[in-house]
Amino acid sequence: MQTSVTKATRAVGQYRHWRSQFPAQVTADKLCGFLDGADEQDWLEVARALLMEYGMPSAQPVLAAAIGAHPRSIELRRALGGVYRRIGHDSEAEEILRQLLAEKPDDVSTALALAEMLKEQGRVRAVAECLRSCMQHHSADARLAIWAIEFLDGCDCKADAAALASAAIAANPDDARLHAYAGMLQLQLGNFADARENHLFALNHSEQAWEWNMPLGLSQTLKYRSAQHPDFARYAAGLARPGLSDRARSALLFTSGKAHDDVGDFANAARYFREANALAGRLTKWTLEQWERMVAARLAATALPARSAPPGERAPIFIVGLPRSGTTLVAELLARYPQVCSRGELPWIARLFDRSAAEAKPSLDRLAATYMAQLRRDDSDAQWFIDKQPHNFHYIDFMLALWPEAKIIYCERGPRDNALSLWMQAFLEDVQGFSYRFDHIGRVMDDCRRLMSHWRERYPASIRALRYESLVRDPQAHIAELAAWIGIAGSADVATAPASTSSISTASLWQARQPVFASSVGRWRNYLPFVPELAAFAEE
Repeated sequence: MQTSVTKATRAVGQYRHWRSQFPAQVTADKLCGFLDGADEQDWLEVARALLMEYGMPSAQPVLAAAIGAHPRSIELRRALGGVYRRIGHDSEAEEILRQLLAEKPDDVSTALALAEMLKEQGRVRAVAECLRSCMQHHSADARLAIWAIEFLDGCDCKADAAALASAAIAANPDDARLHAYAGMLQLQLGNFADARENHLFALNHSEQAWEWNMPLGLSQTLKYRSAQHPDFARYAAGLARPGLSDRARSALLFTSGKAHDDVGDFANAARYFREANALAGRLTKWTLEQWERMVAARLAATALPARSAPPGERAPIFIVGLPRSGTTLVAELLARYPQVCSRGELPWIARLFDRSAAEAKPSLDRLAATYMAQLRRDDSDAQWFIDKQPHNFHYIDFMLALWPEAKIIYCERGPRDNALSLWMQAFLEDVQGFSYRFDHIGRVMDDCRRLMSHWRERYPASIRALRYESLVRDPQAHIAELAAWIGIAGSADVATAPASTSSISTASLWQARQPVFASSVGRWRNYLPFVPELAAFAEE
């Protein structure tokens, strides 16, 4: 090893000297000539050093020469595939990685590299195929199975992730972590009986399961009809457990509140929710100061120049508004139309907005292409795609600069019902951290209205508002009206048809799969005696 490292160090030192003395004459050939007869570790050491100092273009020809000297080296070929990927030569990278997997199908590092590239391209079917093939050789390795499950879940391949979890459980039947993952996925897929079985197994076989949001998931598998249900005693015993973290305790308090709300015990439900929110509010990183800065900046932003979309490109459908204002319901009902697919709450608009803000001259075409790859993917033949990320109301100008023909549905709901519904939810993301205090809810609610009024004045033809209360009274008429406005052809029975088979990862995962009902309208009246803060929200 000393000889190899010394030789590599000398080669890099010589290359560095050449570049400083004769920058116009230095080529990779000179360096490769110096490494004649070197072993693969020499070449790898040099390639890594060049990557650190001079970037991808310097490393690529060196790795190509290294493979000429060591054509069977897996590490050298994988490294070259990585360089090709970084410089945008995706087809060359994919060819190398697939060849490596053909030779060594159980190579997890290569499978991960290929899966990451395919994910960036929106080729999620290919991702699932890649990981399924690799994991067939590691069926008994629970740690690797969890890695693959998490990766597939991050690609929104819920069914594939659930199938992998089931296979891993068959090989590791007593692993509570695998049951926890399986339960989470079955819950999002709407398989509530299976989800319940997995959640119970995890809780009954691992002390740590109380820290994994298992009680919260368990409570979402059904609507309780009686306080005599054994889960009530289970949750009470959980709250008495010593050593429970504050985050887990907060989630368990929300869980107990949900259970009591189901059976109409609003006094105890309010008590649990109040304690849960107080604890969650101390844990969140969300601050009113950061929120106010964001709103001020968005209101002050100048209109962006619109991109010229290529012929035939169909713009996304965006559904925005406060969380718990009906965004999931609207998306699920629209997705019952032929050729319409809901992608859930995508994180990409916020990411691309931040990316564009960091660039001196952002390419709108490149940003739009990145987003469309993640929206369309390779797993649906639909013509229309929905992004129902509610917080996209921050970025309406950015969205319409990328797609001037985009249609944006703005969901509104009665302030008291919306505030109560937010306050009753155990959100896991800090972006919802305002929901733990009614004064913060009120401020965000007001600012949402301010921003949407601003955008609607600027882009009146692109935005249509929809009231939750109107929707649930006559879903058929309102969804048909939206479909006609968007330009969606065909018809759908949204009032009686079963919910879509797509996965749902939001707090509405149970409600959105039930028939449309209006019982949540005016729900605040049940809680006003116990939550007087609701009176501060003026009904419209």
